[in-house]
Amino acid sequence: MKIIVTGGAGFIGSAVVPKLQQEGYEVFVYDNLSFGNRTFISVDDDHFILGDIRDAKKVDETIATINPDVIIHLAAIHFIPYCNEHPFEASDINIRGTMNILDSAKKVSNLTKVFFASTAAVYPISDNAVSETDELRPLDIYGLSKLAGEQLMEKFYLETKIDTICCRFFNAFGPNETNPHLIPEIERQLREGHRTIALGNLTPKRDFIHTHDMANAVSAIINLKNTGYDTFNLGRGIEYAVTEIVDTFETLLNEKITINIDPNRTRKVERMHLLANVSKLKQKTGWEPKWTITEGIKDLITNWN
Repeated sequence: MKIIVTGGAGFIGSAVVPKLQQEGYEVFVYDNLSFGNRTFISVDDDHFILGDIRDAKKVDETIATINPDVIIHLAAIHFIPYCNEHPFEASDINIRGTMNILDSAKKVSNLTKVFFASTAAVYPISDNAVSETDELRPLDIYGLSKLAGEQLMEKFYLETKIDTICCRFFNAFGPNETNPHLIPEIERQLREGHRTIALGNLTPKRDFIHTHDMANAVSAIINLKNTGYDTFNLGRGIEYAVTEIVDTFETLLNEKITINIDPNRTRKVERMHLLANVSKLKQKTGWEPKWTITEGIKDLITNWN
């Protein structure tokens, strides 16, 4: 079975691609390497296509040539501060790029499933764990662009009747991070020898899930049959405050870490909670997360260069 993964050389793609290869799929990667890295994945040159999802002609030629059974669409701009600073670029990549993928997908004779990486940012602020049936009301351009992507996916399903999955990713962490999110930013400062680190908001809690667990979930989801159009949350179902993440690093390093709050890092609009209800994913696939926050951070520290 042939699978093409857009953004497959990126942070989450670098966990998904080897998992799919391990499962015996023939995996092709389409990536412009703006954030990803060719060295993150072990894919032959004839299975790696350097290209931008905004290049409709290149996308069309690539998908037509490969004639995939499954398309996993991960390619996106997803660092929220960057999206807020570059709203037109974020919208162009996340919306027009997705339209290009789907326009090409309609012409594929073998296609049985499309998987779209959406985001927890489609949900409004909530103090409770959010479920797939909850109201959708994004707070930022990233969430808006991904909600538009979900709507494009539903339209694609209605037009083609090809199984289409929107998977709302919560806060990923693990190796090969390509954006300065919380955990890699803490890690970077500590790896550089600092024990007084600069951070922004300290009280918000997030649902951190390891990319290896995410890859296992993606594999489980694409193995589902006759799903029609469906959505899944993908998180761990446990939330951690920023201070708890720092405490974990402190414990594992056995060194005192001091936090300085940097006003330039604080977000003006902040969610105090972002927690996934993942009961639907577990029930439909049997998937269970395996990596704890401690195990994941320990793995990062072990692999410091």
